[in-house]
Amino acid sequence: MTPFAQATAVNAIDSHHYALDFPPDWCVGSVPHGGLVTACVLSAAKTHFSTTHAPRNQPHTIALHLSFLRRTAIGAARLAIRDIKLGRRTSTVHITLTQGPGYDNDNDSSPPRVVGYLTQSNLRDETGISLPTHYQLHPPPLPAPSSTAGLKEGKDPNWVRGARKHPGFRKVTGQVCWYVPRRGSGGGGGQPKALVDEWMCFSRPGSRFTTTSLGYVIDSFPQVVEGYPDEEVVRAQRIAEGSVALEEVDGEGGGEGEGEGGKNSSPGVKWYPTLVLNLEVKKLLPEEGVEWLFVRVRAKEIKNGRMDLEVVVLDEGGELVAISNHVCLVLPFERNTKKSGREAKGKL
Repeated sequence: MTPFAQATAVNAIDSHHYALDFPPDWCVGSVPHGGLVTACVLSAAKTHFSTTHAPRNQPHTIALHLSFLRRTAIGAARLAIRDIKLGRRTSTVHITLTQGPGYDNDNDSSPPRVVGYLTQSNLRDETGISLPTHYQLHPPPLPAPSSTAGLKEGKDPNWVRGARKHPGFRKVTGQVCWYVPRRGSGGGGGQPKALVDEWMCFSRPGSRFTTTSLGYVIDSFPQVVEGYPDEEVVRAQRIAEGSVALEEVDGEGGGEGEGEGGKNSSPGVKWYPTLVLNLEVKKLLPEEGVEWLFVRVRAKEIKNGRMDLEVVVLDEGGELVAISNHVCLVLPFERNTKKSGREAKGKL
């Protein structure tokens, strides 16, 4: 597996342009994982403000907004940074990520794949008023693991390693280990279906999460839709396809084609591309990184093939590290791998 630091490495072309390279083992299907792309953007911003704007002493991204306009692809990419506002406490830059036809390091005429804005500051030097808010997660998560060694060995009473679904399609899921509530522990069965709690660590020994890797953390979790029973997702698909009316499935326990061995008994493999992603960093992680982070993901509405995701990241001490919001689509996996028509142009 390609190490995270290598997968997110950026090389300066000049003072405002940076070269990236997306490896195949950080992909979902044929598309680089959105969290990896976000982490690469954070890495480029850190490099930009550590070199081009080093005197400003604003090495940390405190807020980010990205729009994923077209599918990214495995291989070389270029990221252009345009300085929008350079200030004493915060600065804002605009980024454009390009690759594909018309792309080269000297003359990039290809359409943008990802665009966005980042706000930079210095989290170590922040000063100003602070007030308690008494914010808590609701419903409360299960107690944190008492021993990370016991967690890895499967001995924790509340948390168990989550299964990787469709690992051949979602190769990127091999980069981390997810630990989710055990069945019967009061977690998975007692929480809303559209809510996912996890403790996560990198699967590569010795790898640790840094502030830059938060771009990946906020997009790495068991998929919310796949926490629903298969039969419920299948019924929703049948309604969306117009193959059955809503009133025909209200109260159904099964139905033709949905039972065991039925034609449509499985909802199939899904792809969940992100259209828009926002991130706010609340706490700077130590330079050496941390091994474990807690992540809660919740959808408020899943409707007409589109869903929102609210992501909250806490450290082992329960302190708020980052918050994020996504706008995503729910698509069949063929939309990820299709090479003809509109998809050949990289559009979602």
